[in-house]
Parts: sequence; C-alpha cells; structure tokens
Amino acid sequence: MRKPDKKETVNLFFSAFLILAFIVCAHFFTQFTANLDATLGTVINICIYAVFGLLVFYATRVGDGKPVKRFSPVTLIVMVLPSLYIMIASVAKFMPFNNIFAGNSGTVSVITALAAIAFGYGIPYTFFSGFELASEDNEEASPEVLEGGVEADIIENTEETVETAEETLEAAEEAAEDEADTAEKETEE
Repeated sequence: MRKPDKKETVNLFFSAFLILAFIVCAHFFTQFTANLDATLGTVINICIYAVFGLLVFYATRVGDGKPVKRFSPVTLIVMVLPSLYIMIASVAKFMPFNNIFAGNSGTVSVITALAAIAFGYGIPYTFFSGFELASEDNEEASPEVLEGGVEADIIENTEETVETAEETLEAAEEAAEDEADTAEKETEE
C-alpha cells in the first residue's frame, strides 16, 4: 500500500473535521427538534442521521481515478430496504414493529438511528463501489485491470499447485523407472 501524499492527507483531515462538525451541528438540531411535534421531530432526526451516513460514505471512499458506477442489488436488498422499513415503521403507527422502532416523544431510538445511518451510507454504495484508474492520455479508454488481490493469489496458488503436481508426477515416474531397473537387475542375477 502506498503512502498518501500531502493532498490526500489534507483531504482526510478535512473529511474527519467535516464529520466532527456535522456531529456537533446534529446535536443542536436534535435539541431543536425536541420542541417540535413528535412525528416531525422524528422525521427531522432521521434525516439528520441519514445525511450523517452519506457523509461517512463520502469520507471513507478515498481512491485514485474516477468512481466506478455499478448497481448492487444485494446492497439494495440487504442494507437499504430494511433500513427504509425501520425508518418508516418508526414513524407510522399502523406498521408492524412500530412499538419496537419508535422513540419516545420525538426522539429516535438507537435502532432507528443506526438504520438511518445505514440508509444514508447504503444509497450511494448501491450505485458506486470504488474507483478505477483512468489512463492519463485518454479518459475514454478502457479501464486498466488492477493487479493483485484475491484473484492473483488464486492464480498463483493454482500455478504452484500445477507445478507441484508436475514435480510429484515426475518424481513418481523416476521412482517407477528406478524400481523397474532394480527389478531387471535382480532378475538378471
């Protein structure tokens, strides 16, 4: 792994500062929503936590090149839709599990807060996975294949296994020839 340059270090510092500043601002918003109607206060608090999840996503997605666009139905089904259900069920009194997810008088329960953060993180993660390296001379060129990782380990292990199998086969053939030679010598004597 390469050492981050000065620009990346400054960007990481500002990302951390942005998240800490958002936490302080979110505290003041939650104090403000305590005086509002319970449902409206809950909705505002859920939105605050969802924005926090979005900021965490963008603060942690650091890399070289441009973002890789893709659609991940697994992330949508496993993370986003359950989070959305928990957020809606915490506000809508007619939905199942409302008594579990709902907070007291405009507050947000811990599970609803975590669901909102997962929702804010999961929405962009469903559509952007990481970064790809772009060629310097042509932005429209096909993306470079990154070397290393699990696939390279598997290929290496497969090649080593094939080499080991070939060596074992050669050793077995040599041993069989030696035994045949020994048997021939014994029969001649």
